[in-house]
Amino acid sequence: MPPGDLETDRPHSARIYDYLLGGKDNFEADRRAAEAALKHTPLLPISMRANRRFMAKAVTYLAERGIRQFLDLGTGLPTSPNLHEVVQSVAPEATIVYVDNDPLVLTHARALLTPAGTGTISYLDADLREPETILGDDAVAKGFDLTKPVAVTLIAVLQHVIDDDQVRAIIGKLMAPMPSGSALVLSVVTTENDKAGEGTVKTYNQNGVPVVARTHAAVQALFSGFDLVEPGVVAVHRWHPTEADQGVADAAVFMYGGVAVKNGE
Repeated sequence: MPPGDLETDRPHSARIYDYLLGGKDNFEADRRAAEAALKHTPLLPISMRANRRFMAKAVTYLAERGIRQFLDLGTGLPTSPNLHEVVQSVAPEATIVYVDNDPLVLTHARALLTPAGTGTISYLDADLREPETILGDDAVAKGFDLTKPVAVTLIAVLQHVIDDDQVRAIIGKLMAPMPSGSALVLSVVTTENDKAGEGTVKTYNQNGVPVVARTHAAVQALFSGFDLVEPGVVAVHRWHPTEADQGVADAAVFMYGGVAVKNGE
């Protein structure tokens, strides 16, 4: 997620995602890249919708269990229901901090994302690869009470960080200051359910959007040191499935997801 201007002549992951979900906040370069990806995996929008449902299921689960602070990294363009809408429907007083470094995302977020309850929403212009900057910002350092649990959510974003060691370092630094009872929510691209996804990954990379697919074992390893919530790491439509997840074929889903809790050390 390189910083800079809108760069409308180059595809961007958030805008490709927006196009594939039927949104309008995208440009010709994004649409071309998306259509190229669809040639390999025409069911890709099904996977993306399943991923959105996973986000909603995961944060609902955590809010219902008492978490009232959410740090969402790699927010992407607003797509209802947004994380704060889901969380604040359960806990209107919840605090949410959104983090992204795409100028279009930040512009839309500030314009469209308003509290759904009595809680607060903050928007932080930062790169998830710089966790120290994120944790040091007032939105987190002063906006959160770090004596109480925080949910850290990285939904469909870590595929853009290619190096596994860097991903583990990011997670470690983000979770280190969080107290016992905090949670980690991840969804990560995979091609294990359908190898046709490898063509989509290649297409993204050829269009200048770095993407790596990870195996189940690799995603499981990202939760090392935390207690996974049942059913563990699974294809996102199989995590606490809802009626909307029924009938979704495994081969249509290119994301693993999981939720884990940090317990006392």
